[in-house]
Amino acid sequence: MAKNPARGREIKTGSTDPGRVPMSAPKNPPSVSGLDEVDLALLAELAANARITNAALAGRIGIAESTCAKRMQLLRDRGIITGFSTQMDLAALGYPIQAVIAVRLATHNRDHVLRFHDTLTGIPGVLTAFHVAGENDYLLHVAVTTPQELRDLVLDHITVHAGVQHTETQLVFGVLPGAGIFSKT
Repeated sequence: MAKNPARGREIKTGSTDPGRVPMSAPKNPPSVSGLDEVDLALLAELAANARITNAALAGRIGIAESTCAKRMQLLRDRGIITGFSTQMDLAALGYPIQAVIAVRLATHNRDHVLRFHDTLTGIPGVLTAFHVAGENDYLLHVAVTTPQELRDLVLDHITVHAGVQHTETQLVFGVLPGAGIFSKT
């Protein structure tokens, strides 16, 4: 438990739910202007369960519901909370094949990079696109229904781009969640 400096009360940063790993704010969070222990505790709880109600969230942190709602709005207004997402079983939805496609561009001319960057959002099956440093320029996480659809995705949407020099496709056997930034170490 940490002290809430504004109220002199303890802040609950974990859960007493059996089977749930208690979450807490990072021990040495990066220097982020204006975030205090309450904000970090809110973010840790949301990282564990983004569907938590405002009342339950306020109760877990040990603050008033109105304070919780106000803090959440401020975190959204500042762009710290950018959205909420749903995790889905892609195989159950008919997309049993996942892959990571490494893409290397022929040139790093700003216009070529930005043009390719813009096309990524329109490629069907792309779940996430990472613009990275190193030997490759992009890593694309994709989900498709068949091996033929994976081949077509690469041939019809990626290698046809004039700026692409090389691709390498790796099948994903499993996706494991990481500990995240709010896990206890």
